[in-house]
Amino acid sequence: MGAKRRGAAGGRGGEKRGRRDVAAELCAALGDAALRERAAAAWAGGEPLRHEAVAVERAPFRHGVLRGLLASPAFAAALSDELLCLGFRERRNDLLSLRQALSGALRVWLEAVTHIELEHSIDISCVKYESTDVLLCHDDELEGRRIAFILYLVPPWEKSDGGTLDLFSTDGSSRSYSLHVTYSKLTCCLMFQVSEILSEEKCRLSVSGWFHGPAIERPARYVEAPLPRSPHIPYDCSNAFPFQHEILYEWVNLVYLDMDSQAQIQEEFEERSEILLKDFLKKEKFQLLCKALENEDIRWSSRGPPNKRLYETAEEDSVPDILKNFLQFLRSEALFLLLSNFTGLKLHFLAPSDEDEGAGEGRAADSAGNSSSKSEEEETEQHADSSTHQPDQPDNISEAQDSETQNGSSTPMCAGELRRWTNGHYTLVHDNQATEFALDLLFYCGCEDWDPEYGGFTSYIAKGEDEEVRSLAANGNLDKNCLGMITLYHSANTVSH
Repeated sequence: MGAKRRGAAGGRGGEKRGRRDVAAELCAALGDAALRERAAAAWAGGEPLRHEAVAVERAPFRHGVLRGLLASPAFAAALSDELLCLGFRERRNDLLSLRQALSGALRVWLEAVTHIELEHSIDISCVKYESTDVLLCHDDELEGRRIAFILYLVPPWEKSDGGTLDLFSTDGSSRSYSLHVTYSKLTCCLMFQVSEILSEEKCRLSVSGWFHGPAIERPARYVEAPLPRSPHIPYDCSNAFPFQHEILYEWVNLVYLDMDSQAQIQEEFEERSEILLKDFLKKEKFQLLCKALENEDIRWSSRGPPNKRLYETAEEDSVPDILKNFLQFLRSEALFLLLSNFTGLKLHFLAPSDEDEGAGEGRAADSAGNSSSKSEEEETEQHADSSTHQPDQPDNISEAQDSETQNGSSTPMCAGELRRWTNGHYTLVHDNQATEFALDLLFYCGCEDWDPEYGGFTSYIAKGEDEEVRSLAANGNLDKNCLGMITLYHSANTVSH
C-alpha cells in the first residue's frame, strides 16, 4: 500500500478566526419523539429507514446516518478552524463542547433507538486526510466499544474527490458499501475503510470516536480456506511434459545452471537470507510472458477479504498456454531441486542436508526427475496498474514458500496464484497469517520504469516490531526479468505483506 494516513492532528497557516462563544447544539430532529420511535423500530427490526434527517441501513451491518447533526453552522465553522489550527489545549474549547453535546443529548437519543445502555464518557479524536491519504479496511472492534461515530467537517464534497467511507460485511464475502462524505453528517459503523483522497485542494476533516457500553459476545470470525497445496509435478514419461532437466534448459538462463554459479548464489543467500537473480529467465521466454499477460481473454477475480488483502487473481484455465507452461515450470520437481541448490534448504531429497558437510551443490539439472521429501509453496502473481503514472504492461510475480518443519519431516508442497495489481490493491499483515518456515519467490513482469513512489513493495516485519526486517519492491531492482528470493526461516516470528 503506497498511501499514507494523517495523524490525529494537522495544521495550516494563517490567522484563526475570532473566538465565538457558540454552544454545540444538535439538530432539532433528535427531539422528534415520533422520528426517534421510527428509528428505534427500524433498528430493532433490521429494516431500512430513509428520512431527510435520519437514515438506518441494515447492510453490510446495521448502521445509521444523522444528517445536519450540528444545528449551528457558526459552531461547525469554529470547530473546523480550531481543529485545523492545532489549538488543542486543556480548556473549554469547541472540541470539549462537542464532546459534552455528544455524550449528552446524542447519547440519550442513541440509547432510545438502539436499546443499548451507553456510558457517559466517550472517546473522541480528530483526523485530517489530504491528497493521497487513505485508511485501509480494519476492524475497530475492541472490548466495550458499542457504537462508533464519524462527524464530517468538510467543504462541498464530490464523489470525484474520493474519501468515501466504505463499509464491509463481516462474513468474508468482501461486499462493500460506500457512503458519500457530507458536511455535518454523523455516521455510525464498525468495519470500514476511507478511500483515497483524490482532490489536491480539499481537506477531509472529521471528528470520530466511540460510545462504550456492556461488552457483548462477538460472532465467530470468518475463517478463510488456505490456498490449495500440492506436491511438485513429478516426471511422467507418459505425458508430453518435457523431461525434468530439459524444462530448466527451456526456461532458465544458462548462467544459473552452472554449478559454480549455484555455489556462489548459495553462499550469498545463506549469508543474507535473500538474493536477486537478474535475467533469470531466457530473454525470449520473458518477452512471451509479458505479452501473454496482456491477453484480454484472461479472467480475473477479486480476492479478499478486504481486512487482509485486495487484488485480482487469474483463473488458470483462462490463461494462454505460455503462462500455463510457466506455472508448470514453477511447480516442477526440477525447480525444487534448483532452489535447493540456490538456498541450501533441503527442498528435495537429493539436495544435501545440513548433516552432509561439503555435499555437492549444483546437482539440479543432473538429478531432476526424482521424487522429493520436503516442502515448498510457490505463488505466482501479476502486477498491473491502470494509473497513468504506472507502466502499461502487467507485472508478474512468483512466490515460493517452504512449509517444511524445522526437522524436515514434511512433504514438499507448492501453491500458487497469478495476481494482477492495480491502484488501490494491497495486502495487510494480520494475526491469522501462517506461521511456518518458508521460502518466498517474487517474479515481476512489466515493471519497466517503475518508480518506488508507485508502491507495490513487499515488506517483512518481525512480530511485535514496527520496523520492517526487509523489503522487496517492484522498482529498478525487480523490473526486468528478476527473481527475488527471501527465506522466512524464522517461522512464527516474521510476517509479510
